Amino acid sequence: MAKKCVHKGCGKVYSDESEECSYHPGPPEFHEGQKGWKCCKPRVLTFDEFLSIPPCTTGKHSDVDETLATEPASAAAPAPAEPAPPRVPVSMDSLSAALPQSAPQAAQARPSPSPAPLESEDDDPDTPIVTGQSCRRRGCDGKYSGNREGEQCVHHPGAAIFHEGSKGWSCCKRRVLEFDEFMKIEGCKTKDRHLFVGSKKKGGEEKLDTVRHDFYQTPSTVIASLYLKKIDKATSTVSFTSTNVELDLRTSDNKRYQTDMPFFGEINPETSTFKIMGTKLEMELKKANGNSWPVLKKDDPLTGEILQTGRAGRV
Repeated sequence: MAKKCVHKGCGKVYSDESEECSYHPGPPEFHEGQKGWKCCKPRVLTFDEFLSIPPCTTGKHSDVDETLATEPASAAAPAPAEPAPPRVPVSMDSLSAALPQSAPQAAQARPSPSPAPLESEDDDPDTPIVTGQSCRRRGCDGKYSGNREGEQCVHHPGAAIFHEGSKGWSCCKRRVLEFDEFMKIEGCKTKDRHLFVGSKKKGGEEKLDTVRHDFYQTPSTVIASLYLKKIDKATSTVSFTSTNVELDLRTSDNKRYQTDMPFFGEINPETSTFKIMGTKLEMELKKANGNSWPVLKKDDPLTGEILQTGRAGRV
């Protein structure tokens, strides 16, 4: 009898009890905008990136949930009359943030998360669909069975929202506290067809002039992110030199971003690394010296802001 594996990050239907399973044994963690799993280190900012974090443990499928219990949520406890003072040491970053800022600097707030991109409405008729392929729309657990008669796609057209412990979707009102409850929130919009492969862009390859980027740094390292979804690892190239990086990024939806990006400072190309994730390219650049970088790219305008560097506290 076929069963559905309840391990986080797996969810496959199986009939062989000895079949290998890759999953996350720990619960999800969401803290100050960051998302990840308690059992492994990657932390990301968007929900799509969170879902693409590769499983960290290998074992056997199971229909019994053995996920480690989460720590009791502080939201369940009665609110104290006065909030307890924080028990973390004051960092240079927090001190500098408390100082008065000029108007131009104060305006440089971190950009709010971009809304969920509009998904193509129809599958490309020339792209084959593999049996068992999942629907791409959020909240829909439909899979391709080979027969598309009588399909119904119940999904969420909006973006995932996590705020002060509550979880939900921007397209509907329901909010829950637990991640498992969030994953079970029923879709609020219905279409008569699932979306398994999406549509191809007409007119050939789309060349991108720019992509959004940001970075943070420690005394020895700059961690930079270039936001581009669906980068094809097999056809994309990233090449470091001491002063720049040559990028040729191609995506599975027929987009291409090519550039020669000059860095603000020099790096050690032999020890610098990169990884391609679901929604971005992340580069870990090893500084050739300990100087602070006020901007990522040499041709970016200087803001006059003094950036502090240091090791971030563990969460």
